[in-house]
Amino acid sequence: MEPRLAPLHPPYDEDVERLLGKLMPPAAGHDPLLLFRVLAIHHDLADRIRPMASGLLNKGLLPARDREVLIGRTTARAGAEYEWGVHAVVFGPSVGLGEAVLAALATAPSDDPVFDARTRLLVTAADELADDGQLTDGTWQELAVTLEPAQLLELIILCGWYRTLSTVITSVRLPLETWAARFPRSEQGTEEGVQG
Repeated sequence: MEPRLAPLHPPYDEDVERLLGKLMPPAAGHDPLLLFRVLAIHHDLADRIRPMASGLLNKGLLPARDREVLIGRTTARAGAEYEWGVHAVVFGPSVGLGEAVLAALATAPSDDPVFDARTRLLVTAADELADDGQLTDGTWQELAVTLEPAQLLELIILCGWYRTLSTVITSVRLPLETWAARFPRSEQGTEEGVQG
């Protein structure tokens, strides 16, 4: 399927080159992500959202593993294989998420036995935010046992931000990165993402 908005291709003008340099980690080892090259179509908007996006990913208050569980579940629930796959390769393993948990984030119900109690709670929170745009009282109370108020706020904003990115990805029909993971396949051999 062709993308509705084609990512920018080199040679880039000076402003786009500078923007992509800010968006990509210095030692990334590959070309700027297709997502960044689509966002660069609206240079000013991409430049304005970069500090928040970078702050959530690199300077957030949530433990890194919690962050990646929430991102993995949120992007999978939204059908954004692109973003789920990038995080499953680049970030998930670096915070201790194994293949079974990453696959379950994309395909399994929140009560799947592969999830430990904390992961199950985070998956439930991501599912509630995806389904209803809010956390139930029970989930809020459970989260508040181990998370500070600022972390609770960050959790909500993180899920909302990755839902927004997922909406961009699926709406523009962004092609997948060749090196990124793919959603796990069901027994029938079809791609399957978690649905509400």
